[in-house]
Amino acid sequence: MSQYRDQSSGSLSSLISGVVLGAAGVAWWLISEAERRQKSRKQKAMLYAPRIQDGSEAFEPSTTEVKKENNEQLEHRVEQLNAAIADVRKQLEDLGART
Repeated sequence: MSQYRDQSSGSLSSLISGVVLGAAGVAWWLISEAERRQKSRKQKAMLYAPRIQDGSEAFEPSTTEVKKENNEQLEHRVEQLNAAIADVRKQLEDLGART
């Protein structure tokens, strides 16, 4: 009976130490992820800091104008592609009608 208690208490202590080690590992991982994200944010902020200081962002076109121009270019390109597809379809229909 005493062997059973020793094994039981040994298993319990192993279980508790496993839980503690697991919790410590998860805590370490969470802390390292938080530090990594903070470092990433600082690096991104440093990329924009010189532009903010020298005022160069004031001379760049606004993003809405760029987006509008890109959308217009995209629409024009889509229209060109649709026209080319229609031409090819017409040519294929003509070839099919000849044979």
